[in-house]
Amino acid sequence: MDILVKVIPRSSKTEIIEQKENFLKIHLKAAPEKGKANRELINFLANHFKVAKSQIEILKGLTSKNKMIRLIKNQ
Repeated sequence: MDILVKVIPRSSKTEIIEQKENFLKIHLKAAPEKGKANRELINFLANHFKVAKSQIEILKGLTSKNKMIRLIKNQ
């Protein structure tokens, strides 16, 4: 499943603030430097969807606030 995610880094806490069918808007505490925000996003999404971190992949937007995420679910 592919999900469009808009992240807002350097927020007071990490949380989903908007959720639609294939779209999430997420506040992240981490700063967007040296991959910190991307790592926090992957950890947060893995916990939210109850999957392993290895099942979350950033397809597009490694250096952007707008990201395309692939969630690989076990069958």
